[in-house]
Amino acid sequence: MSDLLASLNPEQLAAVTLPPQHALILAGAGSGKTRVLTTRIAWLISTGQVNPYGILAVTFTNKAAREMLARLSAMLPTRFGNNARGMWIGTFHGLCNRLLRAHCVDAGLPATFQILDSADQLSSIKRLMKNRNVDEERFPPRELAGFINAHKEQGIRAARVEAFDEYTRRRAELYAEYDAQCQREGVADFAELLLRAHELLSRNEPLRRHYQERFRHILVDEFQDTNILQYRWLKLLAGHDGGTPPASPACLFAVGDDDQSIYAFRGAEVGNMRDLEREFNVTDVIRLEQNYRSHGNILDAANALIKNNQGRLGKNLWTDAGSGEPIRVFDGLSDFEEACFIVDEARELIREGVPRRQLALLYRSNAQSRVLEHQLFTANVPYRVYGGLRFFDRQEIKHALAYLRLIANPDDDTAFIRVVNFPTRGIGGRSLETLQDAAQRANSSLYNAAAGLSGKAGAAVGGFVRLIETLRGETAGLPLPEVIEHLLEKSALRAHYLSEKEGGERLENLDELVNAATVFLRDENGTLANPDEADPLASFLAHASLEAGEHQAGEGQDAVQLMTVHAAKGLEFDVVFITGLEQGLFPHENSASERNGLEEERRLMYVAITRARQRLYLTHARSRMLHGQTRYCAPSLFLEELPAELLRFVGVRELTPTYMDDAG
Repeated sequence: MSDLLASLNPEQLAAVTLPPQHALILAGAGSGKTRVLTTRIAWLISTGQVNPYGILAVTFTNKAAREMLARLSAMLPTRFGNNARGMWIGTFHGLCNRLLRAHCVDAGLPATFQILDSADQLSSIKRLMKNRNVDEERFPPRELAGFINAHKEQGIRAARVEAFDEYTRRRAELYAEYDAQCQREGVADFAELLLRAHELLSRNEPLRRHYQERFRHILVDEFQDTNILQYRWLKLLAGHDGGTPPASPACLFAVGDDDQSIYAFRGAEVGNMRDLEREFNVTDVIRLEQNYRSHGNILDAANALIKNNQGRLGKNLWTDAGSGEPIRVFDGLSDFEEACFIVDEARELIREGVPRRQLALLYRSNAQSRVLEHQLFTANVPYRVYGGLRFFDRQEIKHALAYLRLIANPDDDTAFIRVVNFPTRGIGGRSLETLQDAAQRANSSLYNAAAGLSGKAGAAVGGFVRLIETLRGETAGLPLPEVIEHLLEKSALRAHYLSEKEGGERLENLDELVNAATVFLRDENGTLANPDEADPLASFLAHASLEAGEHQAGEGQDAVQLMTVHAAKGLEFDVVFITGLEQGLFPHENSASERNGLEEERRLMYVAITRARQRLYLTHARSRMLHGQTRYCAPSLFLEELPAELLRFVGVRELTPTYMDDAG
């Protein structure tokens, strides 16, 4: 037993060896929370306080669940190790699936029910809408999916949706029809798994009692990321469902960090931590504040920043690893200059021996990656976009480029097929097959063969051909950025993504495509490059194809990492660059109109800072391209919230930033 506890610091030891009681463990970034969770389980089992089958442990990713199981198998004595996989350890969705499989009849599901992933759910909704002749322009399928999932995650069935207008009432009807279709087909989407499991246990008292008495200890990782229904499900299993509690209710051991709650847009409710403290009468919150990841200056900056948020549970990260290097702040004249500085620094660090994979370039918005990718590509530095696609590989960019390719060359069949029915124009697979057969017989392109089609297919495809002809005529002679702006409007691409609930990021990427075209036409001094170029559109399309080529690092190759701050959560790197620290970008402009939006942005910045182990760069630009125009930027207020003594300014121009004036 002493070996099991030997490596723990005093706070970790206190958390692991708590007597049977409800507990909230406030675990700061890099404080060893996974070690605490797994050691707590191993300690409970090894000391005979619980049988392995009496453990329920909830994680937020399958990877975390697998890691926990592997650690437990290694930590537990041989007599228990073989039982580790019998424990209920997994994600909310995985555990609810397990529960529903075991009690499918009571849950009203067939034994062989299938799970719909996000793409399957969207396809199912589109099929429903087609069968019901629902206008997809008025009720975009992706937005309807978001409406359904958001209500399910709050435990609200279609019959209980509050509809104050006709539009919401119709969406609630479609929600009900979608649920009926899923029930008929024996399928369940992700949100349904949790809702169905909660409903099953709520109405079936004998079953609820069985699981309340079985699970003696419920342990939850990343508790700050739970949504309303997930918290209700946990309360129900722990005997806090409002009914008569079991004789011996389970102990709930929740580990989380309210300062790292950054998923409100997914339904995460940071208030669950306060509610747990109150509702479970948690009298002693244990704080894990010793950080094993970052140097002191980085932690001091993170602590100073997050203190500006109100209503925190509160903690202060510290380390015995020393202060380390000062935080470098770069003030560039433009986003191009910012990218050049970052890539130059990265190359120098690589020459000094820092592995490329230990360099992370973080940004608030995916659209920011384009200028960074371009500079890395130009400098021949291998890179990977983590958790996402390279700029020119993103769906909305490929759609826009396909329209551009048809303007340049209407005989491009690949581009034709990609966008002939995007946004949707009622051109189905059968119409396309007919068109392809006609083109093959005539030995012509699809564009030219369209004139020979008749009937409904001919009308639909003919409308698309007329759109391309109109675009070619209206954009002739226009500057390249204006060509792109025009096609984004006329093709309805912008309108399509504007109608999507989560289409904002795609719209930002389309705006960045306009910027890319503007930059392509200008040299470093801002003057027109290649003014005698006969066909700038063809040249730009060639440029886009080259940058979308196979220059991204292959799997396993040492490469610089590019990612959004959201994607970086849970990761750590020797060197981190946090880019685009400007008002309206980070913090994002939307935060000004959202409830607690600025506080969530500050938590996001806190997560970004605490990804760095040894060296941290904060960069911003005085000007940035937006919609093909130069926008002048003010430094992020987050820079003002960092202590001046922690910062070293590099590349500072003749104008002194306001936050340097304040610092003296």
